[in-house]
Amino acid sequence: MEIIYIPTGQKILFRGLDDPLKVTSITVETGNLCWAWIEEAYEINKEQDFNMLDESIRGTVEEPLYKQITLTFNPWNERHWLKKRFFDVEDENIMAKTTNYMCNEWLDDSDKKLFEDMKKNNPRRYQVAGLGNWGIVEGLVYENWRELEFDVNEISKRKGVKSAFGLDFGYTNDPSAFFCGLIDVANKEIYVFDEIYKNAMKNRQIAEEIIRKGYGKEKIVADSQEPKSIDELYDLGLKGIRKSRKGRDSVNNGVQYIQDYKIIIHPRCVNFITEISNYMWDKDKFDNPINKPVDDFNHLMDAMRYALESYSKGPTFSFD
Repeated sequence: MEIIYIPTGQKILFRGLDDPLKVTSITVETGNLCWAWIEEAYEINKEQDFNMLDESIRGTVEEPLYKQITLTFNPWNERHWLKKRFFDVEDENIMAKTTNYMCNEWLDDSDKKLFEDMKKNNPRRYQVAGLGNWGIVEGLVYENWRELEFDVNEISKRKGVKSAFGLDFGYTNDPSAFFCGLIDVANKEIYVFDEIYKNAMKNRQIAEEIIRKGYGKEKIVADSQEPKSIDELYDLGLKGIRKSRKGRDSVNNGVQYIQDYKIIIHPRCVNFITEISNYMWDKDKFDNPINKPVDDFNHLMDAMRYALESYSKGPTFSFD
């Protein structure tokens, strides 16, 4: 996609960064390629992908032009490479600026109310999405995880390693979340290698996306609170789908089971990383942690629990 300024022939180009090599090969017929704006830069999971883009904007430009890359994002996790690269250093070529919704003159009253409600009902999200503060890693439900590139085919060939797929339904306000993992029970390791994470997905779109990714014939454990959707997905070709089991105190039991494992996450699973970096224990009115996760950043976390329910111990154990 592009916009052309007809009098001069200069262009504004719109590109995705799913393949950095394609972006680095862009050339322009008129003018200079010297400015780039990256929206949702937090989703660039590897610093080297950004470096490839940065290094492609090179060459001389005439006065008064200058080369500039602008990145905008919500700072969900203080461990993200963006913080170390741009906020933890002093560099005359870097301007790191934190803004928040109060700086936005274009918000109407309903927009402002959304953030005021967030401040009251979800203060932790408000600190990041509302005030622009870096997400602080404390009180995480899962702490034994790391981000690491791995060969899923190599891991899957290990003795005893099994695949696990889970689906949590969403629509308008919450995303539909599909978890793809491998579990090594003997070594207590979970490998997260792929995901689907989208809002406003109809069941047909969910089925098509899962099939397109090559997981249509896999056993998929889905949220049992959506039996009609599960039946429809079965009719749409997901013959291995079934509902998760219900059980008393199943969320905490599922969490406790997964906490015994090391969780290794492929860098491409950016939404899983965002959720697990922000999936926290809730607190009581005295600000003391309680044995219950916050009902937020939990869509892929729930999908993971569903996927792993068959590996739990005991005939009545459940992750629903």
